[in-house]
Amino acid sequence: MKNFLFIWVVQVCCSVLVFGQGQPIDPKATAETQKLYQKLWKIRQKGVMFGQQDALAYGLNADATRWIGDEGRSDVKTVVGDYPAVIGYDLGRIEFDSVRNLDGVPFSKIKKDIEDTYKRGGLNTISWHLNNPVDPTRSSWDKADSTIKHLFENPQALQTYTLWLDKVATFVTNLKGSKGELVPVLFRPFHEHTGSWFWWGANYCTPTEYQKIWHFTVDYLMNKKGVHNILYGYSTDRFTSKEHYLERFPGDDNVDLIGFDFYHRNAPASNETFKKEAIRMVETLKTIGTEKQKLTAITEMGLEQITVADWWTGIVWPIIQKTDLSYILVWRNGRPDHFYAPYQGQQSAKDFVMFYRLPQTLFTKDVKKLYK
Repeated sequence: MKNFLFIWVVQVCCSVLVFGQGQPIDPKATAETQKLYQKLWKIRQKGVMFGQQDALAYGLNADATRWIGDEGRSDVKTVVGDYPAVIGYDLGRIEFDSVRNLDGVPFSKIKKDIEDTYKRGGLNTISWHLNNPVDPTRSSWDKADSTIKHLFENPQALQTYTLWLDKVATFVTNLKGSKGELVPVLFRPFHEHTGSWFWWGANYCTPTEYQKIWHFTVDYLMNKKGVHNILYGYSTDRFTSKEHYLERFPGDDNVDLIGFDFYHRNAPASNETFKKEAIRMVETLKTIGTEKQKLTAITEMGLEQITVADWWTGIVWPIIQKTDLSYILVWRNGRPDHFYAPYQGQQSAKDFVMFYRLPQTLFTKDVKKLYK
């Protein structure tokens, strides 16, 4: 009996080491959401998943002209023959019942692509560049001081925001798998808040105010609307220290994954500085993730137009190797002057193929069992 008890304790301890917290913050999370959460812990032992924003919505042809909405197409797949393991989407303008999001992608396509990605075994992430609920004519980027303070002082504005959350809830709970099950998504609200280009940024609200809108959002979706197929991701922009990263952290019981967004600018002069800074932040994130038993990721990154030919193996790989990151995600291929993954013939495409072939970089074919 004692031997059996000892073995059981060892198994439980090993399970905690492998899976971390064991369960998402939502005690009523769907079975598929729980499986995804556990697999995101486990897959870190195999490698780091690669992702891209809007990877299935549009991209660039070999002559750098745009393609839009081609069925099953992805620039990443064109270059390496496989889809990204992680695909990001944005819900901006869902608050206005728009047919298309802020980047012109039909919400009907976003829904289909999310369901198709789930069917292939990939991870879906969602950001939300929402307008200002105190003044809905203002976009996310229209700086407005004390918006969150005013939101909770103004019943009409708070009602506007809850109606917007209703629309998010409706969208998320209509994502279905082949058996009618709800498709899990990772939701990253109020991202890049250590910067000050959004109305929820550091210069426009206090840490307490930021935490208040985070708590309200999670509680409303989870407990008021009964949405149980969401994992919640907390993602800053650049941060200078562990204390800076945690300054606005809304608490262990409100976050499933921690990450940061960090873009490479002014290459090649900044190559080594970018690499050094990113490695520093990944190491800090690892420390926090270990202490708090949270999943970790680089939730957005990239070099616009990928002007460094060996950027993938020379800069990205040194940053992400030997880490416990679940995934990295580069931004979208929106225009000939605004793209973050290679397209056919782009100068970094050959290096990206080398990056793809590394055993520890994971694409869709490597992660087919995220929900099993």
